[in-house]
Amino acid sequence: MATTTLTRPRHGKVIAGVCAGIAERFGWSPFLVRLAFLLSCLLPGPQFVVYLVLWVIMPKRAY
Repeated sequence: MATTTLTRPRHGKVIAGVCAGIAERFGWSPFLVRLAFLLSCLLPGPQFVVYLVLWVIMPKRAY
């Protein structure tokens, strides 16, 4: 079930919960989002910067 806001969960996170929050927001598997992020790191681009920015911007879920 997808949530309506983009937040980082308190449970089920690996590093900061960014991938788990994105997965829950869109109703995807957290494993697939993490795998897609890791595979995208093989390509040139600002993936780590985007992850860090999302870590700072995304609020932690209250529950």
